[in-house]
Amino acid sequence: MSASEKPAGASSPGPASSPAAEPPIETEGLAVSAPKSVAGGLPAIASTLRHALREMGASRSAHTLSEVNQKGGFDCPSCAWPDPDGERSRFEFCENGARAVADEATRARITEEFFWTHSVASLAGQSDLWLGSQGRLTRPMVLEEGRSHYEPIGWREAFDLVARELGSLASPNEAVFYTSGRTSNEAAFLYQLFARQFGTNNLPDCSNMCHESSGAALQPVLGMGKGTVTLDDFLQARAIFILGQNPGSNHPRMLTALQQSKRAGATIVAVNPLREAGLLRFRHPQHVVETLVGPGTALADLYLQVRIGGDMALLKGIMKEMLAAEDERPGSVVDRAFVEAKTAGFPEFRAALDRVSWDDILRESGVSRAEMQEAARVAARSDRTIVCWAMGLTQHRHAVATIREIVNFLLLRGSIGKPGAGACPVRGHSNVQGDRTMGIWEKPREAFLAALEKEFAFQAPRAHGYDTVSAIRAMRDGAVKVFFALGGNFLSASPDTEAVATALRRCALTVHVSTKLHRAHLVTGRRALILPCLGRTERDVQESGEQLVSTENSMGIVQSSRGGLEPASPELRSEPWIAAELAHAVLGSRSGVAWRELAADYDRIRDHIARVVPGFEDYNRRLREPGGFALPNGPRSGAFPTDDGKAHFTAQPLPVSSLAPGELVLMTIRSHDQFNTTIYGLDDRYRGIGHGRRVLFLNAADMEAGRIGDGDFVDVTSHFRGQRRTWRKVRAVPYDIPRGNAAAYFPEANVLVPLDSVADTSNTPTSKWVAVTLEPHRSLA
Repeated sequence: MSASEKPAGASSPGPASSPAAEPPIETEGLAVSAPKSVAGGLPAIASTLRHALREMGASRSAHTLSEVNQKGGFDCPSCAWPDPDGERSRFEFCENGARAVADEATRARITEEFFWTHSVASLAGQSDLWLGSQGRLTRPMVLEEGRSHYEPIGWREAFDLVARELGSLASPNEAVFYTSGRTSNEAAFLYQLFARQFGTNNLPDCSNMCHESSGAALQPVLGMGKGTVTLDDFLQARAIFILGQNPGSNHPRMLTALQQSKRAGATIVAVNPLREAGLLRFRHPQHVVETLVGPGTALADLYLQVRIGGDMALLKGIMKEMLAAEDERPGSVVDRAFVEAKTAGFPEFRAALDRVSWDDILRESGVSRAEMQEAARVAARSDRTIVCWAMGLTQHRHAVATIREIVNFLLLRGSIGKPGAGACPVRGHSNVQGDRTMGIWEKPREAFLAALEKEFAFQAPRAHGYDTVSAIRAMRDGAVKVFFALGGNFLSASPDTEAVATALRRCALTVHVSTKLHRAHLVTGRRALILPCLGRTERDVQESGEQLVSTENSMGIVQSSRGGLEPASPELRSEPWIAAELAHAVLGSRSGVAWRELAADYDRIRDHIARVVPGFEDYNRRLREPGGFALPNGPRSGAFPTDDGKAHFTAQPLPVSSLAPGELVLMTIRSHDQFNTTIYGLDDRYRGIGHGRRVLFLNAADMEAGRIGDGDFVDVTSHFRGQRRTWRKVRAVPYDIPRGNAAAYFPEANVLVPLDSVADTSNTPTSKWVAVTLEPHRSLA
């Protein structure tokens, strides 16, 4: 059950000293207008300038934004969409990227005086927007047991504190080392090496909560858990299917690629429960005439408003229509030469699909058969098809099976392993894919561990560690006593907010390496540390001189990143330095690694990576080539590193949804004014929401049936295995969404997501499928 309605600054249920885990209820001033039907244009330019000038000022904005995603500049700290290979625009950033840069490069600062005047409890009563807007953290801080305020601490004292706590554990597995997708390759590699030399594989990361389902789905059937396309493929595709993704708000630079694809003749099919402006039409902000007077480029030729969780049923329906056409005209749809030479499992797949009834497909998808027939015609006409997806597919119980249906769909037409075709999971955080490549994984492969042992002469642990969900359970149950986070806002990013808060409070020590203040700093273990680090935008100078780091984008391209701004404080340290000093303090003479030498010169870290991680040979030289380099990708060229060397069709049973009378299916979504858990503002321009986030998007007919008026406040209760969780005083807003479905912003709505409701195989929280009921809001004050 979530916290009752409370005024700002009030405590959450439980001990009086426990700061609130949820943000305060804020509903005043919320405005609703008609959703937009076009993305980009002048409003995007105005929003970019407003955020940049407010946070950085004119000259700092011009200097910093001119370096974003340039070959000699820094990698955008926002999403993982790739950069063009050739010549790049001087404005190689989108609205979201500019806001992420401005947020990090802000001139505002949090000093120790700030913590003297603000208790932890009073900070917890502030909104997430307010917390993030206070500026950059400038020095290490400690919250001692029983204290109400954070206090300054030196770096050496902070590491000594961590070393004492870790040294007192009965087992290394009583510690968890979490990682955010912001972390560079170099920091991630040192961090996982430290954790494994310490003796544990407890390395959960943000991928566990987003694209874990993609990797779990793709690895067995394609031999690789990553996507198989590059940016250039979008110019050669004849059809692009976009499922469970809203690029206008989450990956705006993708809109440029889609616009170019359309102009090159591609047909775009959008699949999404909500009708989103970023899938309808796009005005490129850098094209002056188009921005000022043009209608922009129409994107989706066919828009399928599938029911939440109905994507697998839709894919099955489209493929049944394709196979029916193939039966009528053999060889006209299925690429038989490809299927016979490059794949396995087609007969079993076909037999299983034939057994699925149309009644089940139509009921579960919510899409008409005529629409499926049109989508099938698009697919049948295209010999080069790309399928893109994001968390709208990955955060369901049947996510892994659904993504394997995407592979089935692509294999039918031979659309993997050739230009203009393939699978494209679009990852959200800038280096979440690179973290996994560097070994941030609770289930490491034997080949990686063996290479690590050979390079560093130690015995790595083999037992699988905790992923994010199991780490929360372990903290809650007392099996984990130290939580260390290299980046990220763990409390707000995770499901089941109150359960996560309980878990963190039961730790002896919680540590966050951060650039800015967020809610996870306020819900802590008995003791807590905040360790402030450099951002991507800032110069990183170590003993050997100025350093660069590297990241891997969503399409497997590794590029350099070198910030140019002076650090926000002389007390800031880089993430590689923090990982190395942590290891030096904790492991001491037990480790033969020269940690401080590695932190002094990142080329030395990359020399180790080159000998441990396949594809990174000659890392330092290749990284300094303009634009970086591509990692090996067998499926991209039609070579599948599976046991039999073939791509695999699979037979997936169609799940049947079950809801009790009166229940709706809720999914959590981002607003246009946020990136992951970072809130930049209170407006969702494309969906017509102004000055507020506590809203619930509903079908108008569902509102009428439930006697809910436009603008009424409701209490939302989720139901899972007899458990109830309630989110109070949420404004109902009618929206173009299928009947029986609802949507709300995260992290606020995370309180409704049950900790134990997870995807099969991947263990990813089912944030896109939560059974809820609604009641008129009743104040409990």
